[in-house]
Amino acid sequence: MSSIDRSQSVGGTRTYEVRTYGCQMNVHDSERLAGLLEDAGYVRAPEGSDGDADVVVFNTCAVRENADNKLYGNLGHLAPKKASRPGMQIAVGGCLAQKDRDTIVKRAPWVDVVFGTHNIGKLPVLLERARVQEEAQVEIAESLEAFPSTLPTRRESAYAAWVSISVGCNNTCTFCIVPALRGKEKDRRPGDILAEIEALVAEGVSEITLLGQNVNAYGSDIGDREAFGKLLRACGKIDGLERVRFTSPHPRDFTDDVIAAMAETPNVMPQLHMPLQSGSDTVLKAMRRSYRQERYLGIIEKVRAAIPHAAISTDIIVGFPGETEEDFEQTLHVVREARFAQAFTFQYSKRPGTPAAEMDGQIPKKVVQERYERLVALQEEISWEENKKQVGRTLELMVAEGEGRKDDATHRLSGRAPDSRLVHFTKPEQEVRPGDVVTVEITYAAPHHLLAEGAVLDVRRTRAGDAWEKRNAEKAAAPQPAGVMLGLPKIGVPEPLPMATSGCGCD
Repeated sequence: MSSIDRSQSVGGTRTYEVRTYGCQMNVHDSERLAGLLEDAGYVRAPEGSDGDADVVVFNTCAVRENADNKLYGNLGHLAPKKASRPGMQIAVGGCLAQKDRDTIVKRAPWVDVVFGTHNIGKLPVLLERARVQEEAQVEIAESLEAFPSTLPTRRESAYAAWVSISVGCNNTCTFCIVPALRGKEKDRRPGDILAEIEALVAEGVSEITLLGQNVNAYGSDIGDREAFGKLLRACGKIDGLERVRFTSPHPRDFTDDVIAAMAETPNVMPQLHMPLQSGSDTVLKAMRRSYRQERYLGIIEKVRAAIPHAAISTDIIVGFPGETEEDFEQTLHVVREARFAQAFTFQYSKRPGTPAAEMDGQIPKKVVQERYERLVALQEEISWEENKKQVGRTLELMVAEGEGRKDDATHRLSGRAPDSRLVHFTKPEQEVRPGDVVTVEITYAAPHHLLAEGAVLDVRRTRAGDAWEKRNAEKAAAPQPAGVMLGLPKIGVPEPLPMATSGCGCD
């Protein structure tokens, strides 16, 4: 089927494809971009279109060192397709667009639109302007024009959703370029957040993840240092909301009232992602991280005392400029003491425009690689040991969609435990839908997942499962994507934190 045939196969309506790189904020922004395009009359391109859509949008990340190369490589791949398809448009947004601005059009003159992190709502207008004027449109706002949650949204599934509570970051970590691209922290009003959650629950959502660049600093913009703990407790009062998660917090702002709110609010899950970055006080100071090893381990100890079964994950950077072998050993010490369920590990990546990029003591790649491999080996061992402690436990799982790549071959289904561990379980005779809840006994542990090989002990059909079933029925009846609500998000599921894209390394 030709590119033009693909487009015409969706009722003659112009099609779109959004390609997302980077952190959870970008994933959520892409939901907004999809919603904006559908609100403007576009429909999603068929699966496997691979650039054959009428509009291809790149939502970029600027954190990793090869982000530029990846973008321009993908743009180069699309250049001949665009040349052979009159009317095709390419747009580039996100953090790399905010940073590089006019450079993108100079390096890839076939790009039609460049927009930044602060004005994603302008995408449909910029596409139309580029079409009418027949020239590239570059529009980068220097500050937030509208809070993203006021924009249309196209969620991907029916039982869980991101809910953004703030945008931007007030930290000045020397390795991170994100505050320069996302701007200063701006908080949403608590009433607006809770109204969005209630609307989602009314649609069938049973799990939400509160999202912010520095999520537990929430309240600094509205003058209430305990606002985040209060928000967690308020979520506990919403009928039908079964699971509440949040990402990513900063150790500097992690206060005792938040720990108490987590422990005392039944629907706040026993899971915490707490970025470490380094276990060395010397390196933490060079990173401008406003805590030290003792403070960090103290938080972990308090969380474990209040929530014994909490699964704690982290982010760690290896090879920061000036890191000595002794500094690295301090990181290994914290990993042994904290016993993380999972760690997202990164080799330091020099980013132009950050203070760390100009620091003396840049570590040779060979040294960084060797340290990285030692850290990964240690964490794999700990993850496996911690998972083995789950064997014999009876857990409630929320059935997931698309998380078990081998489920068809193994005749299993997959779900997430309250602490977010991934569990593959034997498929019961009774129908089970994504969003439903099953009770299982854990029989086997691997480093990155658990198995429940016996019979399912209980199946609880839920409103979230009903919502998933309704959405699938609507898709079957009408192949085109459903419309979106203006101003409030539709239901959906945030992707689980993947190893390659977790966080921005800036939390």
